[in-house]
Amino acid sequence: MSAKAAYNVVDFGARSGGKIDSTKAFQAAWAAVCRSTKPATIQVPRGRFLLNRIAFRGPCKNTKINFRIYGTLVAPSYNVIGTANQWIWFYKVEGLSIYGGVLDGQGTSLYACKLARRRCPGGAASVMFFGMKNLLISGLTSINSELAHIVINYCNGVSMRGIKIIAPDESPNTDGIHVQMSKGITITKSNIKTGDDCISIGPGMVNLWVEGVSCGPGHGISIGSLGKVVDEPGVQNITVRSVTFSGTQNGLRIKTWGRQSKGFVKGVVFEHAVMQNVKFPIIIDQNYCPTLKNCPGQHSGIKISDVRYNDIRGMSATEVAVKLDCSRINPCRGIVLQDVKLTYKNKPAMSSCKYAVGKVKGVVTLAPPRCLL
Repeated sequence: MSAKAAYNVVDFGARSGGKIDSTKAFQAAWAAVCRSTKPATIQVPRGRFLLNRIAFRGPCKNTKINFRIYGTLVAPSYNVIGTANQWIWFYKVEGLSIYGGVLDGQGTSLYACKLARRRCPGGAASVMFFGMKNLLISGLTSINSELAHIVINYCNGVSMRGIKIIAPDESPNTDGIHVQMSKGITITKSNIKTGDDCISIGPGMVNLWVEGVSCGPGHGISIGSLGKVVDEPGVQNITVRSVTFSGTQNGLRIKTWGRQSKGFVKGVVFEHAVMQNVKFPIIIDQNYCPTLKNCPGQHSGIKISDVRYNDIRGMSATEVAVKLDCSRINPCRGIVLQDVKLTYKNKPAMSSCKYAVGKVKGVVTLAPPRCLL
């Protein structure tokens, strides 16, 4: 027997064509890989393979599993998935590496249903990773997810590189990559086009590195929304660098609910970002209250501190390119704008500022926020 075990899903009964349900075959192949006592690979050949909701569960006997996808995994109709949290679920696996492949969430019919304001199921994220350790995702493409494309939750040590995400700009709630309650996550050399945040950073995220990501269409890269509940873990040590935003609603955003919370945001570096026709290139919004329920008139309890914007340049689609709207009871502290060069209609852009304390350094070509002077 070879030193490495390989398991092709076709050998377990999977059928290409995108019409015959291959869920049981994938589950059988995963069971064989998971119980292997030596490094093992599950292989998905070229073709379209229809999968219903499926869970790839651990823990497994070995801590070196490769999942090589050469084809496309196809989700069923949104009426089949219904209101599930996720279509594909990886649970408590250590040492998993996923290479290549396409996830086709087939969400366009659900988008149309929601946009027409008909009665529709909520939908599902295309893939969720929960409780993973030492996870690599390389070269994966996700298209038309019903909800978020990729969700990272309660994971430790995740590397994502060469990710491609594609959904129309009118697709609702289709965050590209959502990370929360996790430590040690890197997202590099990726291209995200979607209808919501390209990357959204939720509560409890510690040590996140984002580099070489292009975003647009979409809502930008967002920390938050945070503070929806009182007892919420904080977000810290976040670095976002060498990113490009094209035609997005926001660029670099921190968003918190206007209500009581024990959460915080600290130790954030946004640097080397290019804005191309971005509506709000830099924004802190601590008065988020979209439904005007349970928060009107309240002030955000989230404490924001030590946030640095360095070498942010390009073109704003609105006159006010920098908006710092912080909490009256918990002003933002340690905000630094350094070498920020943003224009609006070929003129220096404007800024607005409430309840923020910090400083301006280097060359700042827009009218700097008064509260930082």
